[in-house]
Amino acid sequence: MLKQRIITALVLVALLLPALFASTAEPLAGLTLVLIAAGAWEWGRLNGLGMRGALRTGAACLLLCLVFWANRLAYQANEILWCVAGAAWVLVGAQLMRGGVEAWVHISRALRLVVGVAALSLTWLAMYQAKVMGANFLLSILLLVWMADVAAYFCGRAFGRRKLAIHISPGKSWEGVWGGMAGVVLLAFVWLYVEQQFDLGSLSLFARLSARGWGLFVVGALFLVSMSVVGDLVESLVKRSAGMKDSSQLLPGHGGVLDRVDALLPTLPLALMLVQAV
Repeated sequence: MLKQRIITALVLVALLLPALFASTAEPLAGLTLVLIAAGAWEWGRLNGLGMRGALRTGAACLLLCLVFWANRLAYQANEILWCVAGAAWVLVGAQLMRGGVEAWVHISRALRLVVGVAALSLTWLAMYQAKVMGANFLLSILLLVWMADVAAYFCGRAFGRRKLAIHISPGKSWEGVWGGMAGVVLLAFVWLYVEQQFDLGSLSLFARLSARGWGLFVVGALFLVSMSVVGDLVESLVKRSAGMKDSSQLLPGHGGVLDRVDALLPTLPLALMLVQAV
């Protein structure tokens, strides 16, 4: 399992890194378009669709993303769009956490499918637009999520006592969340220092937030960490409702695409909301 996991990770890195640092955003947009459509296929399966229905869900997500691409929305300021998407994530995420697994099955499947496709499509658009704004900007968002996840894991293992959402994801603890927040704040200050010493080609998320005041810098970073946890918990809730451990086995050793991008689903749109509309 470990060997399989490492090989998959190396293949993904080999594909994503050249696209991430390409001179244009289109290579990354094309590559992630395939992944996000696969995620939509997984979403259909998690919500009880058969193979044909899940494929239609993936195709619908692909078509919506292509509409965004054809209209060059990634190259336009979308303050209202990101505010609406961000508010939806906060409100819907809070309601889902409150209702838990039991409430999920009472939501119309058609509504679940539509909302899932919309969330995945907007995440793709947010990643595309973040790349247009600069590789440094996009990378800072990705590493914020990864740092939050890694720091939460190790702090939770070492100090975890109080469960965060025992009926949704029993392994997560409040101590892990606080550890993730501390790790991200440390990352943010280190990133700012590096940006002061070197020209990284574009401003990072942290530089853009700090330019608007240290209050937004700290509160914004902590807010994004919190919402990355919500994204993770929402996917765990859906998988638990479906009785599945992983969203699929598309990524050997890692599970499915949704298992890898769940924390990014709210974080990418909300990061753009903070830098464009706040």
